[in-house]
Amino acid sequence: MSAFPSETRHPSVLLVGGGIGGMAAALALARLGVSIDLLEQSAAIGEIGAGLQLGPNAFAALDALGVGEAVRRGSVFTDRLVMMDAVDCGEVASVPVGEAFRARFRNPYAVSHRADLHGAIHETVKQHPLIRFHTSAQVESIDTGAHGVTAITRDGRRFQADAIVGCDGVKSVVRAKLIGDAPRVSGHVVYRAVVPAADMPADLRWNAPVVWAGPNCHLVHYPLRHGEQYNLVVTFHSREEEEWGVTDGSKEEVLSYFEGVHARPRQLLDRPTSWRRWSTADRDPVDRWSEGPATLLGDAAHPMMQYLAQGACMALEDAVTLGAAVEACDFDMTAAFKLYEAARVARTARVVLSVREMGRLYHAKGVERLVRNSLWVGRTPERFYDAVEWLYAWRPEHCLDDAPASLRPAAIELSLH
Repeated sequence: MSAFPSETRHPSVLLVGGGIGGMAAALALARLGVSIDLLEQSAAIGEIGAGLQLGPNAFAALDALGVGEAVRRGSVFTDRLVMMDAVDCGEVASVPVGEAFRARFRNPYAVSHRADLHGAIHETVKQHPLIRFHTSAQVESIDTGAHGVTAITRDGRRFQADAIVGCDGVKSVVRAKLIGDAPRVSGHVVYRAVVPAADMPADLRWNAPVVWAGPNCHLVHYPLRHGEQYNLVVTFHSREEEEWGVTDGSKEEVLSYFEGVHARPRQLLDRPTSWRRWSTADRDPVDRWSEGPATLLGDAAHPMMQYLAQGACMALEDAVTLGAAVEACDFDMTAAFKLYEAARVARTARVVLSVREMGRLYHAKGVERLVRNSLWVGRTPERFYDAVEWLYAWRPEHCLDDAPASLRPAAIELSLH
């Protein structure tokens, strides 16, 4: 980080939400000298869920935050990305993500337990003297004005700062204040579980994220924690009217949606001893998520479904970009939030919309399934890499490039030419 003149007053910021995005944002801002109060509604800082996938863009962001090596130590580096047809067990696509992939995108493709990723960032955040944690702090209202922001929690505590960042997920209280739109409940239900490697069928213990694409459903599996566990994810289009949320699931419900799936992938449904059930939601992209000293980050700004495995990756990119914007605008938080938003809106909207289309491909049936299975026949790895260049080639040093010149400080403009 560059040095700043001593007369620059570093602002204070409230971060609402202690998930991956909130932790990353805390680290990105505190490293610049910004004072942080992080408000987490749970009684303890932690993450629920199971596995997640980390593309090269995520590792680029993690390296910029100084936690890349710690995350790498807990990750499994995969050999390829695979899509299989869950009806006839035919291979639809297989993309190697070894040496050539790493050379192209300057970083690996890996999978990690969500708690391991969160924990690696949290360990670094805990050591920073400018970050204060407040648990059981469920924010119910916020007030923004000319002299800063105030967040009021359910138990009556009041927190004040110069600015606020909502990292509080799909049901963001901060977003409700700034935008006031409703989540789009997708009708897609996701079940997640982790099973010991010994309980995985021997012929499915692949070192790869594998998608078994079926009619209105799919299964995913990949190794975790040095291959000691496997993450299992199943998704289906619900017959019921869904409300966004997380509950305990039932094996009987899962089995009822996979009757047309081949026995080879279907056997995976018998392996977990317990499931967690997510009814998923996203939002239609917006072109504004900041107002004065308030902005949004991660799922609060651009919630997305899981079909490109980019939710956490986008939140990490957001955090790095937010820090870069604050530094570029010399701690003028309103200007920084506008710059950050402008740099992120188009990219994150492209991911949200691409995710929806990828979900359609995963769940194709009838003739659409046959078309899907023909799309990548004979495609070389290089052509696959070309297709994902826009997604995986993101770099921290260029994170503000998409913002219009009118929002960039003169110093930034000079550095780009």
